[in-house]
Amino acid sequence: MAPTTAAAIADYFIHVANETGSFISNLKLQKLVYYAQAWHLAVYNAPLFDEDFEAWVHGPVIPTLYQEYKQFGWKPIDKQVEQPNFSKEVQELLDEVADEYFGCDAFELELMTHQEDPWIMARNGLPKDETSNAIIPKPLMGEYYRQGLGEENQEE
Repeated sequence: MAPTTAAAIADYFIHVANETGSFISNLKLQKLVYYAQAWHLAVYNAPLFDEDFEAWVHGPVIPTLYQEYKQFGWKPIDKQVEQPNFSKEVQELLDEVADEYFGCDAFELELMTHQEDPWIMARNGLPKDETSNAIIPKPLMGEYYRQGLGEENQEE
């Protein structure tokens, strides 16, 4: 079974892109990995992986993951990866995140994160175009997205 690192989660989304013939840039990849972490924190009250996101200008970013894929710039990530083997729980969550967010383009995902409290609060009033390496706290992510779970359950 694959360890649940940010890199393994990224491989999952790159694999989905390759399998579906979809475009996935570094920016889109960062946001998908972010939402996977956020929803895992909300549902299971535990992190999916250890790495922290920083509140960068274009939304949440894991710096090491960014460095790995920055060579592609705004172009599609051209990398062949095997489908990681996760636990059933993790696989189901990732599939749900992919169903919900994969159809969005990178800019849509960036705008979404810019309207959500974890990124906003981590930036602590900085202008949107000012650089920041502020950590987006995992407890804040879990609490914020857990509220979304409550809304979904109320609609059913």
